[in-house]
Amino acid sequence: MRVAQLQTHVLADKGKNLDEVEDLLCGLDGRGVDLACLGEMFCCPYETPNFPTYAEPVGGPTWQRLSSMAERHQVVLAAGSVPEVDEAGHVYNTAYVFGSDGNQLARHRKMHLFDVEIPGGQVFHESETLTAGSDVTVFDTALARMGLCICFDCRFPELTRLMALEGAQIILVPAAFNLSTGPAHWELLHRSNALMSQAFVVATSDARDMLASYHAWGHSMLVGPWGDVRAQLDDKPGVLVTDIDLSDTAVARGAIPALSARRSDVYELRLLKGEI
Repeated sequence: MRVAQLQTHVLADKGKNLDEVEDLLCGLDGRGVDLACLGEMFCCPYETPNFPTYAEPVGGPTWQRLSSMAERHQVVLAAGSVPEVDEAGHVYNTAYVFGSDGNQLARHRKMHLFDVEIPGGQVFHESETLTAGSDVTVFDTALARMGLCICFDCRFPELTRLMALEGAQIILVPAAFNLSTGPAHWELLHRSNALMSQAFVVATSDARDMLASYHAWGHSMLVGPWGDVRAQLDDKPGVLVTDIDLSDTAVARGAIPALSARRSDVYELRLLKGEI
């Protein structure tokens, strides 16, 4: 299958951000792209006060436009993440995936909120305006079984392991690492998760904009189930197109039985005792 990762600048104008995605998808028409991926909060500047302001319910204007793009361009669209508001007024960092018929295939609400104070680096508290989700998101497409998480979620190996155990061959990670965490952990985490889950990891970032208040690391990348980087962008806006062979997951899992040889009897016992 052919994967396209769209690394875009995030502007204050939501409509312009969506127009940019549409233009890039138009440029991919006829190139045989099966799956197109966007970055975290690709249509909302990454600042906590913005999340409630930009938030829309499921089925809102942004949801509808993304659904239409998937159908119009005949791709599975992993539409990064956007601020979502529910009927009770809770705001979530939510990732949607749409099938090539425009139907929603998955919705993942970020489980682990990015509340950090890095000495000499980034200070950010998503919990000021966001509510955490609680679902492990694994879903089927006509292409493959996939798992979905958002940025900080990928630092928790229990989550990606659960996705792999539920059969995910591809793990989608819309993300916006920053200039503190990006150079230290971006490649390390995605390669580790691919290796431990023996699945493809498709990590899609926003482009870096030094005029914005939040500086994304960029470097969208695709990692194979052997932990090898198949392709990677730099920090600038761009489109990364990569062909992958899904049988590579079976090859990796057959060569090294990291999933099938698990000692679940021991792990479950320790979990019951509260030791893990």
